[in-house]
Amino acid sequence: MSTVDEDEGNDDGDERHLCTAAEHPEHPRPRYDDAARERAVRLFKMLGDEARLRTLEMLVDREACVSELAAAGNEQISTVSHRLKLLRAEGLVSRRREGRHVYYALADRHVFELIQNALAHATE
Repeated sequence: MSTVDEDEGNDDGDERHLCTAAEHPEHPRPRYDDAARERAVRLFKMLGDEARLRTLEMLVDREACVSELAAAGNEQISTVSHRLKLLRAEGLVSRRREGRHVYYALADRHVFELIQNALAHATE
């Protein structure tokens, strides 16, 4: 079966080169298993919501409690709390309790880099 290799077409409008299996004996292979890809899809779905992304962005520099995040976003505490529950369930944020306050932070360096890279790429 032939496929069109669009990145290898000529810039002058000539017909695209059709690759054959014989030309590429080593086909690209996925690096990760199905479970990892499914998890990545869920992560991207979480990041695909502007309010959730904004909440994660606010946690890039420091941890914050629900009331701080609600005030910063001019939102109800219950709305932000529910959002943080979803983000925590997907492993994007962690929490710690200090007295009556619960502080939220990005779960790890990977989440930090993911948020930073997504927003930096979007501003290019």
